[in-house]
Amino acid sequence: MAWIQINTTVSETQAEPLSDAFMEANAASVTFQDAQDQPIFEPELNTTPVWQQTKVVGLFDAEVDTQAIINLLVQLIPDVPANTYKVEQLEDKDWIRAWMDQFKPMQFGQNLWIVPSWTQPPKPEAVNLMLDPGLAFGTGTHPTTSLCLTWLDQHPPKGLSVIDYGCGSGILALAAQKLQAASVTGTDIDPQAILASQQNAERNQEHIEFALVEDFSPPPCDLLIANILAGPLKELAPEFNRLLKPGGTLVLSGLLANQADELIAHYHSLGIELTTFQQSEEWGLLAGQKRC
Repeated sequence: MAWIQINTTVSETQAEPLSDAFMEANAASVTFQDAQDQPIFEPELNTTPVWQQTKVVGLFDAEVDTQAIINLLVQLIPDVPANTYKVEQLEDKDWIRAWMDQFKPMQFGQNLWIVPSWTQPPKPEAVNLMLDPGLAFGTGTHPTTSLCLTWLDQHPPKGLSVIDYGCGSGILALAAQKLQAASVTGTDIDPQAILASQQNAERNQEHIEFALVEDFSPPPCDLLIANILAGPLKELAPEFNRLLKPGGTLVLSGLLANQADELIAHYHSLGIELTTFQQSEEWGLLAGQKRC
């Protein structure tokens, strides 16, 4: 099936209204792209920020009347002139296959692999997690997820009780379970994340208890791993301290490298010594123990 894209660049305040207008015009999908290479590292909780200059792209069947669509968009969003919209013909190809081809098996450390379900594990004897891009963040492609997976491969939690706090797709919980943890639980504030985590556990034939934060009350654990953001990591420090056994290990990621010192000092004041720092690109991982 042939497709076209209609796109324009707007301010951050116009992006959501224009997205709604594209959907009103029966777009098959709408995507946002950064128009000025502006990173967004750490948004506020419960917010979904966009870039100051955002490219909004609507996807349509190639048979549509593009001028009629642009006329409707101008009618719905008068502040965006008709001459700013660009129409692009997309190559007629198998887009599902092209999307799937972007995702290859990925190795973390020596023995841990993330493998899309449509491919064969490169090393069947290794620890293989079957995981597809989908409902929630976390397929191993982000540096913070990669840091956490590599740490788990280097420190297998065999026989330990593990909490994955902010589980996202459940990838870290699954890795811990595959690496022979005695018990694994996971939690998140997002129901979509709980659903994705449960589905991924089922796909891997693993049983892991996932629950929303308000319903989460596990006993103290040997290892707590949290890949969130520096702000929540700081706010949640008392809760992490409560959930860790004396002598237990805490692994934190989702922080920028330049935020590490502040978190080290904050956790030290609570009796948790974060002594390991690892970095990938601008992101960092901290690990250490709760004092007995």
